[in-house]
Formats: sequence, structure tokens, C-alpha cells
Amino acid sequence: MEVEVKPGTYIVAVSGGVDSVVLLHMLRRQKLLSLVVAHFDHGIRADSAADRQFVQSLAEKYGLPFEYEKGRLGAGASEALAREARYKFLRKVKENYGADAIITAHHQDDLIETAIINLLRGTGRKGLSSLSSRGDIIRPLLSFPKKDLVQYAKSRRLDWREDSTNSDTKYLRNYVRHVIVPKISASQREKLLHIISSQRSVNTELDKLLAHKLEPTIDKKWFAALPYAEASEVMAAWLRAQDVHEFERKTIERAVVGAKTATPGRRIAVKKGLAIEVGKEKLALIVLADGRPSRKK
Repeated sequence: MEVEVKPGTYIVAVSGGVDSVVLLHMLRRQKLLSLVVAHFDHGIRADSAADRQFVQSLAEKYGLPFEYEKGRLGAGASEALAREARYKFLRKVKENYGADAIITAHHQDDLIETAIINLLRGTGRKGLSSLSSRGDIIRPLLSFPKKDLVQYAKSRRLDWREDSTNSDTKYLRNYVRHVIVPKISASQREKLLHIISSQRSVNTELDKLLAHKLEPTIDKKWFAALPYAEASEVMAAWLRAQDVHEFERKTIERAVVGAKTATPGRRIAVKKGLAIEVGKEKLALIVLADGRPSRKK
């Protein structure tokens, strides 16, 4: 098993679990890579300090810089909130080091789990192929199943930490991981992976076709004339084009209905601090900072 990453400076997200431990072990063997180990403690588990200590000692063993931040999300924090806080930290570290990208240890099982979760959430065409390498995030392990990573770690006698919350099925991802995915046969797994790959190609082509329409403002009359299903896909694509991510189907539904029916001057909430302003001819995404709206750049 090997991964190839072009020469450069990278922030490697290391939780201390087997996936990220294997990723770091693979990357450090490559030449011309300048690596920074980054660890985010969500503040969800009481024993998380031991994870930080383990990752820090691993970075020291490999002679790599170590960056760490502790959040205070609490035991009841949602997966979405934890993910948003983690990537905010990683992007801050990337900026501080002037790094080329962030590298994460997402693997093939994560790819399947994410596709199933997004289908359950009704996130549309993008949901099937949302986990990929893109922009400033590289995911070189997506072609490897979890079992191969565990075998790699065992064969090289690597140590890692087990997250005690990974078995708690109150979290949707854990439910999908422990209850749904084990029931998928090998042939069904291959079919699902093929569908994910095919949908990614379709999405790329659709995004190219939509690009000329997805300016910071979009034509209200044109949008209002779209059938609901098409309008939902356009709304989701528009938000992503304006660098707005981490939204669910109910957010899209509210935005589409509001954009189609609201009178000029009204605002439709997208998420905290962000809204769509309905004009006579245009729809504009605005940032609400200190109570004052400004156009999304």
C-alpha cells in the first residue's frame, strides 16, 4: 500500500486513530514533503487529552511540527458542529504555515458511509460524491478499505488510539457503520462504489453547465420558473459556488420556497449569519455581520 502526494507543504489531520496513524506513516516515507501534524480535541470526551498526548509524541518521534487546539463542544455536540470546528482549526493551521493543502485519512468505508448518510438526509445529487479530494483538501486513502489500513498497521506494529464514542450508535455515522454497512454484500459494495464514481463524473459535467448561471447574484425570474426539483439542485449548487457548505435538505427547501415566493425586500435565513436577500430582479447571498448585511463576495 502506497499513496502519492506531489511535493509541497501539507497539514496532516491526525486524530490518533488507526486511519490517520497509517496515513502519517505512509506520508513520512515520501520525499520532498514538508508535513505538519495537526490535532483537534473537540472537547467531547473526558479521555481526549490522552489522544492529544499520543499524537504529540508521534509527531515528536517523526521529528515533525505539532499543532493542537482544544474545543469545548461538550458531550451533546452534533457531528456537523464537530466537523465544522475541526476544519476551521485545520484551515487556520494551513494559513499559518502557508501550506499547499490539508490531508485527511478518509478511506473507502468513509466514502460509502457518507454516501448512505447523505441519501438519508436527502442532500441531493452531490451527497453521493461529496467525499473526495478537492481544492485545499486531499484524501489519498479513498481507494483503500478500512480492513487494509488495519492490516497495514498491524503488520508494521503501529500503535493507535481507539475513540470510545465510535461504538455509540446514537450518532448517525456510527449507526450506519455498525448496523447498515455490515449488511452490504461484497457485490453490493462494488455496485455502490461504481454509482458513487459515476455520479461524481455526472456532477462535474452538471456543474460546468451551471457555472455561467451561478454568479454571486442570480436572476429571480429565471429561478422562479424552474421546477421544484431543478430549483433545489440549482440552489444547492449556488450556495456551494459561493463557498457555503454544510447544509441539509430542509435548508434547501426553505431557501427554494422563499426565493420563489417571497416579496422583494424579504430575507430568507440560510444558516447563522447568512441569508438570501430577495430583490425585484435578483437573489443575493448576504452576510449578516453585527446586524449589518453585506454581499457575499
